[in-house]
Amino acid sequence: MKKLICALFFAVLCALPAAADVNLSDDFGKHFGPGSNLRAYNKDIINLIGISDFHAVNPPTFPGFNLGVLFNAVKTSGDNNISSEDYMSSGFISASTKLPVLDFGFAVRGGHFNGLKSIGGGLTYNKTFFEILHASIGGFYDHASTDYYSLNHYSITAMASTDFLVFTPFVGAGYDWGDLSTRRFDQNRSSNTSAARYTIGTNVQWVPMFYLFGAYTHTHGNGSFNGGVGFSF
Repeated sequence: MKKLICALFFAVLCALPAAADVNLSDDFGKHFGPGSNLRAYNKDIINLIGISDFHAVNPPTFPGFNLGVLFNAVKTSGDNNISSEDYMSSGFISASTKLPVLDFGFAVRGGHFNGLKSIGGGLTYNKTFFEILHASIGGFYDHASTDYYSLNHYSITAMASTDFLVFTPFVGAGYDWGDLSTRRFDQNRSSNTSAARYTIGTNVQWVPMFYLFGAYTHTHGNGSFNGGVGFSF
């Protein structure tokens, strides 16, 4: 079983570069122009970051922490005439923990993958009801950039999960806001927009401290996916 888990972990890590056929930054620089729908692109990119909000609904209490390697893929909206791909994708690393009092916690995350650089984090409030239902609400901020734009991303997300054998299914809803500004063009532009998202997924834990996870997210008329591996210490 341990060999199988290690093989799956290695396969997920190897799949990240292969899943990103077109660099996000290069694609934007090639297709952005006066007729580009920057608002639609902004909606897609903030959802791409926002679906990272939770991959561990009930992280361990400090000094323990949860560490995850995530890969996100958001189906581009029909109005997004900048991205040439059906899916915008990127990878992230996320770490979270809970404080031993007051049920608060915090998370940090970031990445430099597929032309997108990001760093961010947030505060969470975590509560367990009837010893089986775990609920979390959190607010997050991220600063992201490519060679051709910078982005301030804000989000709020609420999720709930329960444990069933080796599975931890979860559901959630979130809202993302984004302030995007282009650069290195003759006519630079900016966009402020927001978008909702709704998530369903599960963690699968065969051995202590290690799990795989995957989720489907509905974002303004499109289906998006994220998944990866996680460790709880």
